[in-house]
Amino acid sequence: MPSTVHTFGLVLVEHEFQIPLDHARPDGERITVFAREVADPDGRDRPFLVFLAGGPGFESPRPTRNPSAPAFLDRALRDYRILFLDQRGTGRSTPVGTLPGMTPGQQAEYLTHFRADSIVADLEWIRRELNIDTWAVLGQSFGGFCTLHYLSVAPQSLSAAFFTGGLPPIGMHPDEIYLATFTRTLERNRRFYERYPQDRERMRALCQRLEQEEIILPDGDRLTPRRLRMTGNILGSTDGMEHLHYLLELSADAPAFGAGVLSLNMSFARNPIYWILHESSYSDGFATNWSAHRIMPTEFHEDPTLFTAEHVFPWMGEDFGALAPLREAAELLAAHEWPTLYDAEVLRHNEVPAAAAVYWNDLYVESTFSTRTAAVVRGLRPWITNEFEHGGLRISGDRVLDRLFDLAANRVY
Repeated sequence: MPSTVHTFGLVLVEHEFQIPLDHARPDGERITVFAREVADPDGRDRPFLVFLAGGPGFESPRPTRNPSAPAFLDRALRDYRILFLDQRGTGRSTPVGTLPGMTPGQQAEYLTHFRADSIVADLEWIRRELNIDTWAVLGQSFGGFCTLHYLSVAPQSLSAAFFTGGLPPIGMHPDEIYLATFTRTLERNRRFYERYPQDRERMRALCQRLEQEEIILPDGDRLTPRRLRMTGNILGSTDGMEHLHYLLELSADAPAFGAGVLSLNMSFARNPIYWILHESSYSDGFATNWSAHRIMPTEFHEDPTLFTAEHVFPWMGEDFGALAPLREAAELLAAHEWPTLYDAEVLRHNEVPAAAAVYWNDLYVESTFSTRTAAVVRGLRPWITNEFEHGGLRISGDRVLDRLFDLAANRVY
């Protein structure tokens, strides 16, 4: 039975669902999928808005009201009660860790069931179990990828669909997608070093030092130049340049430096799915074969001061100790030919009210591809803006969600 908690003027109802690992085998192994229902005390009969977080491999936000978090919470609760889903493998759902006791082949087969298609199938299971006819979905980043899949396979279950920084390309090969993100990453590097020109020599000297001697991070891993370059992932945040500069101004011998690297690197000990399945998120019917690693432009090979962004590489299984037990499974999944995620014909006949925030300078989800997708989905109304970076929903308070609700309801033009 779900448990109910009253806190900070919110009503939280906590649900655990026992769902098939493989939806094609409903009588097979089960996993737990956790979802937290959040409502105002007087809003428990409002329609549902399902929130799908970014990732892949990240759990849902934990709601508070002092101050309100996530930042869009108060605005959403005026119209809805929210279902925050811990996507399978994350948070309080049955976790994906190092999968001990499995062969690499068994690990890989298990992990094929943690993509957007399985997440949407989970939502359909939950919707039926809660006896809900339709609900709205809000997808941030990878959550938007899940939302577009939902529109493709079960639009009859949706009352509205909202995308923030997560309108994915349809039918494109991952190589083309990652080449575009590398081009945008080069531009972001240029802007960073224009703002902080002294950091280029700091970065160069630091990479040379890391080639010659060991610097051990607080998690016990050796810091390598290529792992340091991955801190450039933060450059897609509104204040990312400042965070990166404040890291590079520290001495590499200072405890704060190692801790800072860990804070800017992804927490793979907590979220290994991100490494394992990130490229598969962009695979609309292809094998990825370590796409970003294969097509990384020459500039990144020749210039050690260039940061990478939201890219994953096979060598991460060596440099991140938390990922080592999954190295062989990752190789198998890189060669796996994934099924398609999106049905362009269904999307061309979409009747679900839909709106998307497309951030023109988005480092992670290429905006030119998002606008192409927006043109495919019938009735989807895009808001194309350079006012925010990828995390606009997180930092804008009411503004982004207000705009999307108004667009979907045809209250603005």
